Parts: sequence; structure tokens; C-alpha cells
Amino acid sequence: MNNLKESVTAVKGIGKETAEALSEMNIVTIEDLLEHFPYRYEDYRLRDLADVKHDERVTVEGKVHSEPSLVYYGKKRSRLTIRLLVNRYLIQVVFFNQPYLKQKMVINETITVTGKWDQHRQVITASEAKVGTYSAVKEFEPVYAVKGDITVKGIRRFIQLGFSQYGQEIEETLPEHLLRQYRLLNRKDALRAMHFPLNEEDVKQARRRFVYEEFLYFQLKMQALRKFEREQSAGISQAFSLDKVTTFIEGLPFPLTNAQKRVVDEILSDLRSPYRMNRLLQGDVGSGKTVVAAISLFSSVTAGYQGALMVPTEILAEQHAESLKSLLEPQNIKCELLTSSVKGKRRKEVLQLLVDGEIDVLIGTHALIQEEVQFKKLGLVITDEQHRFGVGQRRILREKGENPDVLFMTATPIPRTLAITVFGEMDVSIIDEMPAGRKAIETYWAKHDMLDRVLGFVEKELLKGRQAYVICPLIEESEKLDVQNAIDVHATLTQYFQSRYQIGLMHGRLTSDEKDQVMKAFSLNEVQLLVSTTVVEVGVNVPNATIMVIYDAERFGLAQLHQLRGRVGRGSEQSYCILLADPKTEVGKERMKIMTETNDGFVVSEKDLELRGPGDFFGKKQSGLPEFKVADMVHDYRALETARNDATLMIQSTEFWNLPEYKSLRLYLNETGVFNGEKLD
Repeated sequence: MNNLKESVTAVKGIGKETAEALSEMNIVTIEDLLEHFPYRYEDYRLRDLADVKHDERVTVEGKVHSEPSLVYYGKKRSRLTIRLLVNRYLIQVVFFNQPYLKQKMVINETITVTGKWDQHRQVITASEAKVGTYSAVKEFEPVYAVKGDITVKGIRRFIQLGFSQYGQEIEETLPEHLLRQYRLLNRKDALRAMHFPLNEEDVKQARRRFVYEEFLYFQLKMQALRKFEREQSAGISQAFSLDKVTTFIEGLPFPLTNAQKRVVDEILSDLRSPYRMNRLLQGDVGSGKTVVAAISLFSSVTAGYQGALMVPTEILAEQHAESLKSLLEPQNIKCELLTSSVKGKRRKEVLQLLVDGEIDVLIGTHALIQEEVQFKKLGLVITDEQHRFGVGQRRILREKGENPDVLFMTATPIPRTLAITVFGEMDVSIIDEMPAGRKAIETYWAKHDMLDRVLGFVEKELLKGRQAYVICPLIEESEKLDVQNAIDVHATLTQYFQSRYQIGLMHGRLTSDEKDQVMKAFSLNEVQLLVSTTVVEVGVNVPNATIMVIYDAERFGLAQLHQLRGRVGRGSEQSYCILLADPKTEVGKERMKIMTETNDGFVVSEKDLELRGPGDFFGKKQSGLPEFKVADMVHDYRALETARNDATLMIQSTEFWNLPEYKSLRLYLNETGVFNGEKLD
């Protein structure tokens, strides 16, 4: 396959200038050219308009039914309109800036037209027209993403040249038994069918092949990384006393749910094993992750190690420290808090106690990863809301011990499809059950013109001594977006409630200290109503807050709405979430409907993924999501799971590492640098 690694200039017909233009599209080698796949196909088959959806492209054949009407407007701009009888439909066809077609449009003449179908107005905006009956040279024509001077026609021609000259050199990369098992096209035929399909079935089969190939490559990399990391990291086998752990669990103020028990078992078995734990713990807001963390830390400490818990904000660190102290200190386990607010003499004292091994569990913010923080014998590292920390930050904390076990926790319910992709090198545990007696948050969708009623409802709760959040999308007015902003809303509510209640304001432009002060005032009930942007999203625990109002709720993704809703419902009182929204789109309305129908974060996240796609789910850049050329993690999730299972079995088998049929897959792993520069055969 080496010739395919040559520069595209090796293709006769592609010169230096063209090669430079192609390199702008990341097409450097012949292989890049052949793997520059179409992102859609023009369908030139004749179709019945009854089957065509609104805004779809369609090709129809019909008889001209009226004299053409030509109107000029602006410089050199024109609109040509005719009526066309297509079977039983009399529709309108509009041609922009093609005045020369007027001569060809003769009443009763048969013409073939391709264009976009407006179902509501019964109009086709035509991009192509041909006098005469339908005769498609090609039913399917690929459409490619292009840049700069390269046109779609041009790239089609270059791919054709590349294929005709180098098609014979395309080698198979998948083992024969997998092609047979899944009835997949071989690589050469699949590439041909992607670029030169004769019909829809060709595209479908070619796509099946490449979806599986892309997922398999990705999962092989993940599973190899996992195997390599495990074998390289002789972890610590933590010999805790199971009796002590059982007694500790039995002494908790509440029984564990079945989901918590299952997750605790998985973690304890990891702590015992000689390999380093690398586990992601997912659980919805309020599902009881903190108590699982407490049991894990208790086990590690009784095995003779220290534990660390890192969280993204000071207020969250304080809340965790409080709850862990109440659970662990009665067991003679010393817990200590370390944030940037711990300064001077006190800080020195904490650091010294830590090195001496006098502190068993250290809770803190990213202050924990500073160089001066040294543990005596770190055995377990827990990171809460792990996606808020960079990979580098998580690694530094891990390196403070001799291969400590690592547990990542998140309250952002990540759909299984994404979890096994983004965190493919981790084991995933899920708490998918709520503690008994927890009241579901009642969620309502109200239009903006119902604001007075909503505020009346908020006041009723405030009169009972409760507190409320009001969330807005922006800090200040923006010309681009007509959305309620925090500063305006704060002013409006201050006026509405006069001086009956204290109203706080929090947003991203405040310093960390200012944010902490506002949150502290709210958690002490010195502020009854907090107007904020989404900075309150993570981990704030104010059990007295029972009402959450979200302005312009249609501006938020479902996952974020669910996270925000989770700020209330943390006490014993009934809590409410009110979504103020006037969505203009179907997707916006669908989001509001989903939020009012379910409190289950995993259901919400699956729906969010369907509505938004994986890139938007995490935010494009920091998502860590792989960019696939053909595969789509949402729609092809079954193939993703299949590829993951296959990759896991391969990596664990001796055949994979030795037999010639897996050679190209081993070469791929070499090229990706999974083995830190070590090469396989």
C-alpha cells in the first residue's frame, strides 16, 4: 500500500498548484484523496412528489403548462417562473438568473427539472433543467466538501484519476473472517462504491463497511491503550478489611440503593486487584455518589493509604469536606480541606501533616496538584466533575502517589454510546437509581407572557422561608441575541420584590472570590433569590432552595437544563423548575416537552444526543471526541458497540498479536503511538 502514501502529484493530471490547493483540504497523499468521502449524494431518480419531504432535493419530469414569466431585478438578476404538470400535480418551478431558459420552455413540451421542493407553497426552486424526457446518466452523484479553488466537479475528476491509476493498489485492512461474519464489502469495492455508486444500495453497503472500520480502529486504539496502561502500571493491591467496610456501610444513616451496592462492589474489587483502577462513576444529581466516594476512601485508608478528592470549586470542596468529615471522622479518619483560601501558617501546618501521614483524606480544588503538596502514601485519587479538569491536571494528581487507584465522578449523565467512546480506556460504573424518599422535581413550561404568574408562585415559596434561583443565558444585553440577561433580570426582580427579599447576582465576570462570597451568602440564606448565569451549574448544594426559574430555556441544551434543575430538590421539601420559553423551532419545543416529562438524567442525555449530535454534547473542542469521516456515533451506535466488543476480544487474544491476518491492524496501532514509541512487528 506504500504507493498510496505518495504525494497526490504522482497522479497524472494533478500538478503542483492543484496539489497545494488540495493540501488546504488536508489531502496530501493519494490515500487522502481516495478517502476524501462525499458528505451527501445528489439523487437524480424520478420520484413521486407525494413521497418527497419539505425542503428535499428532487428530480421530476412534467409538461410545461403555462407561458414562462421572466422578471429582471437588480443588476443582472432575474427570476423565470413556469407552471409544470407533474403527474397529478400542477406545481410552480422557479429558475433564478437563467433567463436564457425562457426560449426552451414551450407549452406542452416535456422537461426534466432538479431542485429544492417547497411542500407548503408547492414550488420547486430549480438548479438544473433539461428539455426532454428523463434519462439519468447517473442516478446518484457524490457531493464533496471543497475549499478554495477546488470545485466539486474538480474533486470528482481528481478522485476518478486517482482511482483509475492506483485503484489496483488498495489493500484490505480487515481480517477475512470479519468481512465474512458481517458481510462487509472489501476495501477496494467499498471505496469504489462510495465515490461511484450506481444506486442507493451501493452507498449503503460501502457506508456499512467504513462505519465498522472507523469504529474498530478507534476502539482497538482505546482497548490497546487500556491494556498497555494496565500492564505498565503495576497498581497497588489494597488489602482492606471487608468486615470493617461492611460494618461502616451498615452504620451509615441510610441504606444503600441496589445501584450504589453494585458500584461499591465494582470499586472494591478494583482496589483489591494488582492493576491500577481507572474508573468513571456516573450518577445523576442526588443519586448518592458522595457516599460511594466515602466508602471507597474508608476502604483505602483502612488498607493503610491516604486518599484525595479534587473538585472544581471552593464552595464544592467545602461542602464535600463537611459531609466526608461527618461520615469518616467518627471512624478516626482525619479529613482536611486544602483550597487557595487556606494560607500562611495554617497551610504550612496542613502540608506538614500530609507528608507525615497524619492526614488520611485531603479534599480540595486544583490547589491539590501544586508542587508543594506531597503525600506520604497516596492510594486513591477521586476527581469530581472530572470533565472540568484537563487531562494534564488529572495526571499530575495521579503522579503524587505510586500508581494510586483513580476514580472519576460525574453528575453529567453521559449516554452509554458516548461514555464507551470518549472514556473507552476506562471502566464505566453507573448509579441509575435514586435514594428512596427523594421527591421528583416538578417541571413546568411557561411562556414569557406568564411571567407575573410565575413570580407570584416564586413569592409563595419565598414566603414559606424557601429560596430560589433565576438563571439567564447572558450577562449583558447583546445585539445578536434577544435573550434575557442577568443584569436586566436582576434589576427587574429587585423592582418587583421591592425590598421584601435580598436578591443576589452572580455571573462569569466576577472573580472566584466574589462568586464564592455570593454563593456563601445564598447558602446562609442571607440572599433569598439568586439571579445567575450558568456558573451555578456544578455541585452547589443549598437544600433550602426549592425553586429554579430558567429564562429563555430554549437557548440551553437538554443536558444543561437538567444540570441546572438539579440545583434544587436537595432538601425534604417539594421543589419546582419553571422553564420560561417561547421556542420558535420544533427542536426547541421538543426540548421543553422532554424536560417536563422526565427527571431521569440518562433519558434526558440520550434525547439530547439525538437532538444535538455528539459534538455539541460536550462542546466541540474540549470534547475529546474523535472525528469520524463516515461513522456517526448516535445513529450507528450498534456498530460502535459491536466494534468495541470485537476490539476488546482481539486485544486480549494471542492471535491478534501474532497472526498475519491482523498485521495491518497492528501497523495501525504502531502508527498511532499507543505504545509510547515502542514498535510491534
